[in-house]
Amino acid sequence: MKILLYRWNAYNYKDVEDEFRRMGYGTTSFSYHLTNYDKNDDFQEMLDGKLSADHFDLVFTINFFPVVAEVCHAKKIPYVSWSCDSPLISMHHESVFFPENYIFDFDLSSCRLFEGMGVEHIWHLPLAVNVSRIDRLLAGAADLSSYENEIAFVGNLYERNSYDRLEKNLPEYLRGYFAATMEIQSNTYGGNVLEEALTPEILERLSAYFTLEKSEKSFSDLGVIFSTTVLGYKVARMQRFAALLELSKKHPVSLYTESPADELPGVFFRGGVDYWEELPKVFYGSRINLNLTIPNIKSGIPLRVWDVLGAGGFLLTNYQAESAMYFTEGRDLVSFYDREDMKEKADYYLRHEKERKQIAAHGRKTVLAEHTYEIRMRKMMDILKENQLLC
Repeated sequence: MKILLYRWNAYNYKDVEDEFRRMGYGTTSFSYHLTNYDKNDDFQEMLDGKLSADHFDLVFTINFFPVVAEVCHAKKIPYVSWSCDSPLISMHHESVFFPENYIFDFDLSSCRLFEGMGVEHIWHLPLAVNVSRIDRLLAGAADLSSYENEIAFVGNLYERNSYDRLEKNLPEYLRGYFAATMEIQSNTYGGNVLEEALTPEILERLSAYFTLEKSEKSFSDLGVIFSTTVLGYKVARMQRFAALLELSKKHPVSLYTESPADELPGVFFRGGVDYWEELPKVFYGSRINLNLTIPNIKSGIPLRVWDVLGAGGFLLTNYQAESAMYFTEGRDLVSFYDREDMKEKADYYLRHEKERKQIAAHGRKTVLAEHTYEIRMRKMMDILKENQLLC
């Protein structure tokens, strides 16, 4: 079987492509900087040309792209995608209903939403980790001591969120309403109140100050767009700042990010790290790895969780609804439910070294046995075979 793989800047492409090859499938990959996921004549002409010049059994992407779906639909070639972000605004598009699509979604709540809309070929498939790759990196590393930390957080601080630019134009009532809503959400883990807070009355008021820009084939609405791309990113910034500031009052906290960190004077700024060569070293060398899932991801487990556990790191993470489906709380990882709970658990596990190491070791054992790319992608291929896509 031959697979044409469109690569963009998703972190897990290399692991996916390597697993395809280990499974005996031929892969050809190409890159292109897409600025519009709905329509791009140059990209679509290029993709059409590749599919015409050679035989491919399917096209594969991480996340769903309408521009890819349109070409595959026209040429009647199966299009397989595996999401790693939620919600995917690009899926709120007429092309999501094409029969050539075979969509795998890491977020169960998102999967159920599109099933309810009538998307025929969609399945829940959580993300994974390449433990073998991480083990090879750590075994050959001579600089692990450079990545030792008491508490470490790796991630974006979302300093370029659109709410900060919009806020000054909003009337006092909406500013107050959104401030209160975001404050509640910023200390709420395992639930999302943002969409519910955008009532018809609030959306009607908001529409005078916020222009909804979308393609004619998109069926995303003001509530979805504003709750995720505006409020969701702003809340992520609030949550991350508050968590790092609270923890740094009592413990050394290292922050690995490309974002400016001048507003976090008590936090040790370590700069950005390369996903392939450095990130596993951070996860392995930190006594506590902190995960703060952006509230836009309603139930799914983000890639960061799998990567921390695969590196043998101890994970302190916000609660996510799907966590109990894959992990045993207190044996594989430790979840917190608000900022106070986060502080108490960080204190406890920094004092209880043996218990912390046991949890980290068990978490690694769990992902190695149940959550590798080999396991996930064999399940993906089995589903495709059951649907007569593959022989």
